[in-house]
Amino acid sequence: MSDRSGDKLKSGPNPPADLAERLTEFRDEIDRLDEQIVRLVNERATCALQLGALKGVAGMETYQPEREIAVLQHARDTNVGPLGADAITRLFERVIDENRRLEREAKKKK
Repeated sequence: MSDRSGDKLKSGPNPPADLAERLTEFRDEIDRLDEQIVRLVNERATCALQLGALKGVAGMETYQPEREIAVLQHARDTNVGPLGADAITRLFERVIDENRRLEREAKKKK
């Protein structure tokens, strides 16, 4: 039996070497992409914090529903799949929520 359930094939417990190699290649690629996603999400958060500071100076509210709608629409419009528009919307809503939380925390520290 394999240590990782994803490695086990219906045909038996020992996948062919080329299959195991391909699995490793895809997992390595996913790890590389995840690192890029983490970097980009943090870059976005830094930008959102700077934007929040500017909004504070200008006396603007942190939450601007019209802008959030535009950001979500832009994300859906640029999506080419395989994730659907609803999935992209959910992902970006979460990113936006976390950025808004960071902006609120930054305001509290001032």
